[in-house]
Amino acid sequence: MADARVIVYSQPFCGYCSAAKRLLTEKGAEFSEIDVMFEAGRRDEMIERSGGRRTVPQIFIDGRHIGGYDDLSALDRSGELDRLLGSPAP
Repeated sequence: MADARVIVYSQPFCGYCSAAKRLLTEKGAEFSEIDVMFEAGRRDEMIERSGGRRTVPQIFIDGRHIGGYDDLSALDRSGELDRLLGSPAP
């Protein structure tokens, strides 16, 4: 089980958000999800934390901005995601 603190800013009906959450779940990562559509002010928080990115998902692992699904997927392909999550590589 992963030890990292993971936050996913997302919104409903977002295919990339679903894919990111699915990948994190497959890795055994627990994550907090922040719905920027229904939680007032959280979109502004996401934009500020991500350095101006406005698209979802925006993913953070232990406070480090990872980016969106494509960035998360690239980290997984390189093996870096397992290290960030504190999981042994398969």
